Amino acid sequence: MSPSLLGQLDYSAAHLFSAMVLLGSFAMIYQRRMVGMFNAFAFQAFALAAAAAWQAYIQEAHHLYVTAAMALLLKGLLIPFALRVIVRRLDIHRSIEVVIGIGVTMLVGIGLVALSALLVMPVTAGAAATTREDLALALSVVLIGLLIMISRRNAVTQVIGFMSMENGLILAVIGVAGMPLVVEMSVAFAVLVAFIIFGLFFFRIRERFDSLDVHYLETFRGERR
Repeated sequence: MSPSLLGQLDYSAAHLFSAMVLLGSFAMIYQRRMVGMFNAFAFQAFALAAAAAWQAYIQEAHHLYVTAAMALLLKGLLIPFALRVIVRRLDIHRSIEVVIGIGVTMLVGIGLVALSALLVMPVTAGAAATTREDLALALSVVLIGLLIMISRRNAVTQVIGFMSMENGLILAVIGVAGMPLVVEMSVAFAVLVAFIIFGLFFFRIRERFDSLDVHYLETFRGERR
């Protein structure tokens, strides 16, 4: 196989895995049930693990295999399982309550992908094509994670949106050659700590309001009646 063909394969596979991470974001937007949301997040984590492993191979950066393993075990398996346990223990309503309709949210998500491309492409003109496009996809994942947090009323789904944003940050980091392992480790540790805090927060909200709908927090603060 010629070097040019190998380079094209590396380029195409890297974009395929990054696009699958973005597809996971849209899958989370589309979900109407909590279980579907957990499955979509797990799919995104598996895609992120595949993207990290592939970047480790083409960059010959072996520390990215550690990032891939962390994404697979922590986000693909452990966190979805823990969320299912929390939902079952707290007897949380299984359907997802939204602030705006799913169709409108999907359209906004598409707009955010276009916005990401418009923002990233001009400022990375001197970078490699793979890096530029991966950064655009990563920014799309971050913005759609923020959109999930804004457009969902349940605290659990907002936490998933937060962790999806972190997946976008990791996707950006692995796409830049030469990024040290300490960056991925520090981000992953911060997310793990945040998840533990969120878990305790869930139990306190459920104990106080008998629900995880953030509407009750707004009412309690006097912002809504």
